Amino acid sequence: MKIHQWLGHTFTLERRRAAFGLIAVALIWEGLVRFLDVPAYVMPTMSAVLETMLAQRQVLASNAWTTVIEALAGFFMGSAIGVMVAVFVVSIPLVRRFVLPALMTINSVPVVAYAPLVLLWFGTGIESKIALVTLAVGFTVMLHAISGLDQVDPKAVALLRSFGADKAAILWRLKLPTAAPLIATGMRVATVRSVIIAIVTEMLGSASGLGWTIYQGVLQIDFVQVWSGIFAASAVSLIFFSLIAALERHIIFWKS
Repeated sequence: MKIHQWLGHTFTLERRRAAFGLIAVALIWEGLVRFLDVPAYVMPTMSAVLETMLAQRQVLASNAWTTVIEALAGFFMGSAIGVMVAVFVVSIPLVRRFVLPALMTINSVPVVAYAPLVLLWFGTGIESKIALVTLAVGFTVMLHAISGLDQVDPKAVALLRSFGADKAAILWRLKLPTAAPLIATGMRVATVRSVIIAIVTEMLGSASGLGWTIYQGVLQIDFVQVWSGIFAASAVSLIFFSLIAALERHIIFWKS
């Protein structure tokens, strides 16, 4: 089976699993709300949420696409930066000793706390959301990459050096393959985080996106719209997570 066919089959399987999970949640939700007679302003029925999503599907799809672009761009930029910083930090002990604590201090503050500053610097367009997602994903992937690089066996490094391998060859043939499983774990964790950060930043300043949809629903006291936005965001996160997980299983084939 060719790679594009395998990816298509795997992604279809992941989407089916995600769809089954969403259907199960929807049925339980609908049954509990109706059985307990919960007021609509506390918790609307799933059927009402789905009706709203169907009626506003074009607007919702447009806003979801905005969030997806922000999350994807920030995710891939943050992942690349996180791996590069990890390699740099691990390769130079002096940098690790002084720079890593500073990075950890920055990471100790919730990323959302930087949102007002990022909005001030980059404006309310998609640039600010991409920047904040990049920051959040970068830290997550960096920490996992450092942990993975620390697992490299020094004896294996010495063996490659004895065969004349330079630093670049050791990095590509030993260190990154060894760290790849943990890097992939960090990337899977970052998928959901990227969507969350994008949505929260949209709530603080934006004119589109699922976060903006949810915030407008709150302002209009339209909680059905709020849940529509939340449900759409959940679907985006599940599909994103499933895609990265499928790619991980194929690319990191040596993972036990």
